[in-house]
Amino acid sequence: MSLIRGRLLVFAAIVMSALVLRLAVTSFTPLAAQISEEIGFSTTIVGVFGMVPTAMFALFGIATPYLARWWGLERTALIAMLMAGVGMLVRAMVDDVWPLLALSALALGGMGIGNVVVPPLVKRYFSDRLALMSSVYIVGVQIGTIAPAFLAVPIADAAGWRVSIGVWAIFGFVAAVPWIVVRLRSRRAARTGAAELHNADQPGQERGQAWRSPVAWGMAGMFGMTSCITYSMFTWIPDVLTDAGASESFGGAMVGLFSFMGLVAALSAPTLCARMVNPFPIVLACAACYVIGFAGLLFAPMAAPILWIVVLGLGPSTFPMSLTLINLRTRTHIGSASLSGFTQGVGYAVACFGPLMFGVLREMTGGWWASFGMLTAAVVIVVIGGAAACKPRMLEDSWIAAGRA
Repeated sequence: MSLIRGRLLVFAAIVMSALVLRLAVTSFTPLAAQISEEIGFSTTIVGVFGMVPTAMFALFGIATPYLARWWGLERTALIAMLMAGVGMLVRAMVDDVWPLLALSALALGGMGIGNVVVPPLVKRYFSDRLALMSSVYIVGVQIGTIAPAFLAVPIADAAGWRVSIGVWAIFGFVAAVPWIVVRLRSRRAARTGAAELHNADQPGQERGQAWRSPVAWGMAGMFGMTSCITYSMFTWIPDVLTDAGASESFGGAMVGLFSFMGLVAALSAPTLCARMVNPFPIVLACAACYVIGFAGLLFAPMAAPILWIVVLGLGPSTFPMSLTLINLRTRTHIGSASLSGFTQGVGYAVACFGPLMFGVLREMTGGWWASFGMLTAAVVIVVIGGAAACKPRMLEDSWIAAGRA
């Protein structure tokens, strides 16, 4: 009860917002072939749809700290949820590929903004429960990733693909409601002279540039390469396994298992990270999981495929670690917003090219060696970035030092 005492509304807003942050991605992907048959677009356009999520996450990752500075975190979160809701709802009504693409981009832009503002909102309102709240909202993100992937086809079979991709807009609009109430309460408090402590920036807070800090570059390296590996595996696990003799349904099930392991990571990694002065050993353990999983899928994919996917699925524990460290390595919510935007902006920009290059290398070589070699190089960067990100120091201190240098 002490977690949410006096903060129930914001708690609900953060949880609902977390559920929204991947809905537009995993509700569309399972139905891409069905939608393309009706609307009429090529496999190239399907590939473009596949790149839009990370591209929009990168673009708005960079832009959101500036938007939050102008509008405030709460208003920015409200706008993000409305963008997501409107984009998901209206794209279900269009009959041409370009409006479908544009409205998907609108929804994903809102989710990209939400990616960035949720960590500093946790920092602002729940600074006394960072690890627990990090687990809560990261679990919300994972549920919002997994549920549409499993439900998209059954809903489409029962009611059509338009209902299947549009119904998720409800969550965006519902998530906007508590942010509207938070905004109204803040205005009322300001009028009565009882401004809330949480909603007021404190004097003397530093507004530095994250790119000047080694903490930020380490975080971007760890987060970006984790995203590159994760999105590559989401895209290519089925082909790797079917190429080794598995059925298409088995390959799809293994993607589901890989996604499910993210829940395990979300429940454990933030707490472990918060309890350690320097959680770099967790990064090394994740790197070992990556390498074991890659080796299994490359050398003996059908010898123990479930084992390889379970072990590989533990590797992206560096994702919830990164989101937790955004708050653990900053002193204020302003620093958190700056670090969150830089980490996710740079990270998702890099991740855009992961699945594409994995496939290009497969085509060029006729095998999976070069593709998994690329991901192994990404693991090396995860370790190097993790060493810098996990070191016990604060972003604000390092950018002050950089400014004086």
